Amino acid sequence: MQEILVLYWSRNGSTRRLADAIAEGIESVPGLGARLRTVPDVSTVCAAVAPEIPEQGPPYAELRDLEECIGLALGSPTRFGNMASALKHFLDTTTPVWMAGGLAGKPAAVFTSTGSLHGGQETTLVSMMLPLLHHGMLIVGLPYTNPELSRTQRGGTPYGASHVAGSDNSATLDADERRLAFAQGRRLGETAIALSSAAAAAVTASGRR
Repeated sequence: MQEILVLYWSRNGSTRRLADAIAEGIESVPGLGARLRTVPDVSTVCAAVAPEIPEQGPPYAELRDLEECIGLALGSPTRFGNMASALKHFLDTTTPVWMAGGLAGKPAAVFTSTGSLHGGQETTLVSMMLPLLHHGMLIVGLPYTNPELSRTQRGGTPYGASHVAGSDNSATLDADERRLAFAQGRRLGETAIALSSAAAAAVTASGRR
């Protein structure tokens, strides 16, 4: 079974809930699985104090996760209109994958969660797109053919799925936010399968020449 990497960092669980909904959308595509991964916290303390395996939640991502999966969903809470430092720190270690072209031509999607309705969701989503574009990935957004995008009163943008968690992070995903996250995961999955199949067909055709 081919897989899509769902890579995220979540402090209070809101971004993780989005990741779970996106993973459900990915796994609704026949023959496709979601590989959930996170990244360690970043600390001002220089010594490595985090365990190699998290006490709860998905394992930490490794570069091979990027190489082995046929697509990527990248998620982070908003930090002053930007992605969280923990996720940026991991992306800064992906130079070997970039030099090998390991992500070039693969589809990617981004998602985020904020405490307030206008808390920098769209700039955060764009900030996550930039390194993916440098890797040569193909960005998959959310089209307005999803009716929830036009009626949502909370999260959901054409740049990617999003969630408004509230200042105390108590708000769960509402119906529109969940449907949009699921739709984004499914669209990413369908795109990844189509691109992977086309690439395999091209290799086969080349071998027949």
